[in-house]
Amino acid sequence: MKDMRPAGRMWHLYKMGGLTPALTSMFDVQSAQQMAFIRSMLKEQRKDSLFEIPLHSMEIVVFDLETTGFSPYNGDEIISFGGVSVIGGEVQNNHTFYSMVNPKRKIPDEIVNLTGITNEMAADAPELIGVLSDFLEFVGQRILVAHATGHDKNFLNSALWRTSKVSLSHRVLDTIMIAKWLMPKRKNLSLDSLLHAYDIPVTNRHHALDDSLMTAQLWSRFMEEIKSRNVDTLGDLYALLSHH
Repeated sequence: MKDMRPAGRMWHLYKMGGLTPALTSMFDVQSAQQMAFIRSMLKEQRKDSLFEIPLHSMEIVVFDLETTGFSPYNGDEIISFGGVSVIGGEVQNNHTFYSMVNPKRKIPDEIVNLTGITNEMAADAPELIGVLSDFLEFVGQRILVAHATGHDKNFLNSALWRTSKVSLSHRVLDTIMIAKWLMPKRKNLSLDSLLHAYDIPVTNRHHALDDSLMTAQLWSRFMEEIKSRNVDTLGDLYALLSHH
């Protein structure tokens, strides 16, 4: 006799029809579709080798997350996603992504003051899996770029695993690593410090989209310097960054 308890039923459906109907049996239809899309997107990403891509035509998404704190594994949550497309060194200001997320927990007062996102605003925002799916659709197969990527990658990986049982497979470049290579003697590599060094206007810090746009302008300046050093491909750039 077949085991038709939830886990047994899911396994039976998986064997009969694959992942999507099995997921649909455990979640609502929309969440199951979003989960299946996320898994499919990240599976496709693993197929491509990107090292031969010329930097002058490389398509990236510069992104930023705002969160309730610093540890996704101790209860902190994403409260907003921001991103902007860049081709080579050209920032595509008309191709951006922004969404708040309902963290389903209280946002600490200091984070409210820092980001401007209140608990009332977050309560009306979409749930994580929906925003995550929309963000990955916006990113597509493009390379991700962020400033101090450790924080953002930890939260993205936590969100992907909790919602879809997958890990981030996109390549992620850190503008701090590029700054270290371009300016080896510079001690302060914070985003504010680098924006000031390159005379990039600071607009609305700690807003996910504005931080993405400012980091994209920084990337654009970095690309000018990288080009002057005869670094032609993503593989060349990775090889140089591996020593820093």
